Amino acid sequence: MRTVLPFNDGWLYCPEDVPDDAGRENFEPVTLPHTNKIFPHHNFDNREYEFVSTYRKYFKLPEPLNGRHLYIDFEGAMIAATVTINGHTFEEHRGGFVPFSYDITAYMREDGENLLTVHLDSSERKDIPPYGYVVDYLTFGGLYREVQLRYVEPVHTTDIFIATKNVLAESPIVVFDVQFANDDSQTRTCSFSSRFVDTDTSLVDYHSDWTDLTIPPKSRVNHRIEMSVSDPILWTLDAPVLYQWEVELRHDASDSQSIIESQCGVFGIREAEFRKDGFYLNGEKTPLIGLNRHQTYPYIGAAAPARLQRRDADIIKYELGCNIVRTSHYPQSRHFLDRCDEIGLLVFEEIPGWQHIGDAAWQALAARDLVAMIKRDRNRPSIVLWGVRINESLDDDGFYEEMNTLAHELDPTRQTGGVRYFQESRMLEDVFTFNDFSNTIVEPIHTPHLVTEFNGHMFPTKSWDQEERLIEHALRHAHIQDKQLGMDNVVGAIGWCAFDYNTHKEFGSGDRICYHGVSDIFRIPKYAAYFYASQTPPEQRVVLQAATVWSMGDRSGGGNDPLVIFSNCDEIEVTIGETLLGRFQPNRETYPHLPHPPFQIRGLGMRWGEDFGDLHIVGYLNGEAVAQQSIDAEGLPHALTLEADDNELFADGADMTRLVFKIVDKYGNRLPYTNQVVTFEIDGPADLIGENPFALMGGQAALYLKARHEAGIVTIRATTPRLPAATVSLTMRL
Repeated sequence: MRTVLPFNDGWLYCPEDVPDDAGRENFEPVTLPHTNKIFPHHNFDNREYEFVSTYRKYFKLPEPLNGRHLYIDFEGAMIAATVTINGHTFEEHRGGFVPFSYDITAYMREDGENLLTVHLDSSERKDIPPYGYVVDYLTFGGLYREVQLRYVEPVHTTDIFIATKNVLAESPIVVFDVQFANDDSQTRTCSFSSRFVDTDTSLVDYHSDWTDLTIPPKSRVNHRIEMSVSDPILWTLDAPVLYQWEVELRHDASDSQSIIESQCGVFGIREAEFRKDGFYLNGEKTPLIGLNRHQTYPYIGAAAPARLQRRDADIIKYELGCNIVRTSHYPQSRHFLDRCDEIGLLVFEEIPGWQHIGDAAWQALAARDLVAMIKRDRNRPSIVLWGVRINESLDDDGFYEEMNTLAHELDPTRQTGGVRYFQESRMLEDVFTFNDFSNTIVEPIHTPHLVTEFNGHMFPTKSWDQEERLIEHALRHAHIQDKQLGMDNVVGAIGWCAFDYNTHKEFGSGDRICYHGVSDIFRIPKYAAYFYASQTPPEQRVVLQAATVWSMGDRSGGGNDPLVIFSNCDEIEVTIGETLLGRFQPNRETYPHLPHPPFQIRGLGMRWGEDFGDLHIVGYLNGEAVAQQSIDAEGLPHALTLEADDNELFADGADMTRLVFKIVDKYGNRLPYTNQVVTFEIDGPADLIGENPFALMGGQAALYLKARHEAGIVTIRATTPRLPAATVSLTMRL
């Protein structure tokens, strides 16, 4: 039968291009995902990861071949991989964002040790997308995604596409398009069947009749099965119900012992359509509010395990309150997309690239990336739009007509977009996806019109910037989202961007970070993040956050007037010290289209030289107090806090979690101008990833904790002068 086995443990790594006949002494053991170099979170040169490294794995076959073919599947290797197995070298794979595979059957030693070698060129090569000119993000290096071994019978499935039709009709249709391969030298006959069941209750179980197949030698055949569904449970943003699908292949349909292979996965039943007047999910108009996401992290580049990838989706949906994310500017981890499917976060996924279009060979790689992206992800209900154009590139009608046609052939169920920065561009795709840096929203020329970037480099903001800049940053996002929600010919707006990110010297700040995020590089919120969070329906989560450090001299001219508060409460009460200032309503006059406008309170009456008390805010819904926040007027360090995102990790050598540390006032609010050095000690079977000691900027930062291959308790202790130590403990489980 088909068997897929993880192949991430037991690798050896050398940060040099080592000959295949060299010994093991220059290698260190690593577990995938792996970055070719650990960095500080800023102030480093991209040329530090641009080298050729060598990965090796010595292994015996975990299962005998028994006539099966054996493939090795790489989910991502940055950026050009030359793979050798037992002395046989395959053609170089160029490109770091899509999966690739090799059939290694003919080169295996079934009874002995095998040697797999990957020579990985992580240079920013101009012949490989996204490079050719400058690029506003880093690609880092390494075998930064997982690897699997895949055993298949000579007759096997090579592609399964699950599509839905007539979703809003009385009897929707689920379509299975399956491709079968026969790698044998003689004609083979077999039978297959498809079924699906909803994963929440398993009350609905649909299955097709067995279908006989005759497959000529060394060939592929396609077959389609359609099944009607009664009363399906639709995939929605609030209830993203997934169905489990299975395709089973047998030698004999009547013999359950003759299984050749069984494949399974998930899909959702839903209809997604961009129309001229909006985006419609299952026939219901759905305003789109979103952010862009880069896949990179501090210290580890893009080599983040499943837990961190999945958490980014949770942050974007639950902490930032978005309903759509754009995977700028490349296909991203399957773990991130898995979580988007599970929680109901819409995705606009696009091909690798940034402004530059290369020669014919370069364009062929871009087309290959498009095919790989769509085939990998077209069963996902979360994905509602394919990006078929190089981000912000000039028009190239021949190239982009080909890409648009290719996307529609591969997936006729989804619309296409191509991100531009100029409206005069010829619209070849289904949705005009537009980067709008006008600090407003220009009147659309083409529709449907989706704003795919705004703000970003127009107003970069650091967590420790002057308060009025942080507030202005947040209100710019509020202004654009309010405006787009009031325009019937704009279907949504996706802000730039969710998180700060490392970049090249041609972009970003002096420390080579683009401070464009509504959260910092550690995924810790700035004031703009609180604006997005405040658009969450209060029945899901109550948000109440003042955009101030509550000091007299942080703003130009002094004072805290106006006091800006982001909340989804319908009323707030403000008290300064013992003085009740009053109850206030959100500013619906300035932001008439937002679900929950900011509160902007003037007339605080605070003056230079006069004492003032703590700030106390209470949020009300329907007259009932539901949230409160207090900020200490003293503004002095009260505590060092240390929190882990998770209580336990898998002891698999790859699992990681974030450790957030802050210096806070007596109410737990971050103090952005505390720049102490924090030192960490660790006890137990795990490693700290990041700078230690850490010189704080902005009063907050994060490290990562990485599991080893041992079970046990891990305790981390953080210390800084003049404050009590902070500790946190986690469990490592096998």
